[in-house]
Amino acid sequence: MRPGISITLCPSDRRRLEAIGADRNTPQKQVWRAEIVLLSAEGVGTVEIMRRTGTSKTCVWRWQERFAEAGVEGLLRDKTRPSRVPPLGQEVIDRVVALTATEPLHEATHWTAAAMAKAAGISVSSVQRIWKAHGLAPHRLRRFKLSRDPDFLPKLRDVVGLYVDPPAHAVVLSVDEKSQIQALDRTQPGLPMKPGRAGTLTHDYKRHGTTTLFAALNVLDGTVIGRCMQRHRHQEFIRFLNAVEAAVPAGKVVHAILTTTPPTSSRKFSPGSPGIRAGPSTSPRLPARG
Repeated sequence: MRPGISITLCPSDRRRLEAIGADRNTPQKQVWRAEIVLLSAEGVGTVEIMRRTGTSKTCVWRWQERFAEAGVEGLLRDKTRPSRVPPLGQEVIDRVVALTATEPLHEATHWTAAAMAKAAGISVSSVQRIWKAHGLAPHRLRRFKLSRDPDFLPKLRDVVGLYVDPPAHAVVLSVDEKSQIQALDRTQPGLPMKPGRAGTLTHDYKRHGTTTLFAALNVLDGTVIGRCMQRHRHQEFIRFLNAVEAAVPAGKVVHAILTTTPPTSSRKFSPGSPGIRAGPSTSPRLPARG
């Protein structure tokens, strides 16, 4: 035994060490560590312990010291070892962060981890860790658009207010349209699925022209009023608004939130236009927002 170290086992520690050696599921390294301590407690010499456990002198001394310092728990875990690769210096991290905010040195739209690793002289995983720690994502863009409408803020408050706090005794509708919907059909009818055979479908199809869908979503209950029209003009949109007004119960004011699509932004769709029976500017039940 190493000079200056004396091992004396209490009954509880001895039982734990013997259980470690008897358990077939215990890792082998913990078994010979426990055996070193048990033999040391019995007064067996270092050379004999080395012969019985198949370890070196420094290994025997190491685990004798570990047991003297931390007891049985010290034999069940290894000490944390420093990484073989030294950590990155703060100047390297600052350089990577600064380079990320600049244009790439090569012909590319943004920095990639591989390109940054080559420019900074570090690994790709190190670049990824630095970006994650600083919340950097060069491949992502958050798009925006500024409105040049001087009345944009009042309109925004008006539209958002309808969604958040709709007026009493009124119906708020979000109106939109989808044009150029292709009406397609298969060249031959398919057969239904049956046991042992999948349903059939031809690979080619034939066209039946296009259609335009106008729809109004009731933001309160989620119901939809929809119409399909053959053409995409302001006349069809006015017909759809007439259908919306007819579908809403009497006594309700309809607030329609529109987008600036061609049918709604046409010059013919304006106050006093002939042929408009129910429109955003002529019907008292249908004030428009958009």
